[in-house]
Amino acid sequence: MPSWNVHTAHVERLLTREGASALGVRDANAFLFGNLLPDLYVGYMVQPITRKIPYAETHLTKAEFIPLPDHEAFWRRYVERAASPDAPAAELDLVLGAWCHLATDAVYNAHTRAFLAERALKAGERIRILKQGDFDVFGRTLDITSRLEATDDLLAAAAAFPQYPVSAVDVRAAVRSLARVVGENRERHVEGTPTYELLTPQFFSEASAEAHELLAARLRGHAGR
Repeated sequence: MPSWNVHTAHVERLLTREGASALGVRDANAFLFGNLLPDLYVGYMVQPITRKIPYAETHLTKAEFIPLPDHEAFWRRYVERAASPDAPAAELDLVLGAWCHLATDAVYNAHTRAFLAERALKAGERIRILKQGDFDVFGRTLDITSRLEATDDLLAAAAAFPQYPVSAVDVRAAVRSLARVVGENRERHVEGTPTYELLTPQFFSEASAEAHELLAARLRGHAGR
């Protein structure tokens, strides 16, 4: 599944190609944090954290191999119902960012499921390792420069996140983790088209394009309401 370098690259692509105003994004910092937030309490990307929440709960999905986050349920539950138009910009943008994370995971994971099914490859530890290795390589082909800031607005929005409150301590830990990810991407950057162990350049090109179009279309529609 996509890691933070992939999610960050999608944020940068959205804001560069579409423009924040066209997407209804007023607080880009909170939007970026939201795009990372569902992974925060899973326990892999950020250490230490004050608590852990299972992936199935943070991503609204089943605990299974290559899960499909229910981004539509998140939209109905938290974007349409919980995100009041009167809420501060950071609160709304954080929720929209979290939806983007789930939708992006769903697209890439659906493509992975289809890829394996087309080749009659059975889920298992070997496939998991190869898949994660390829996603790691793909993530390092991306140029990312974003940084998070633990502003007062972001801390308040994180504490008010409707799915579960996020402590200031964990927000600051996420800020440090993203800085590490961006630094590692620069230091271990992969030039050109890599050779993957399981997946293919076409796989990543198609999944990335579909994810971008899904995110951009939904956000543009929401902004136009």
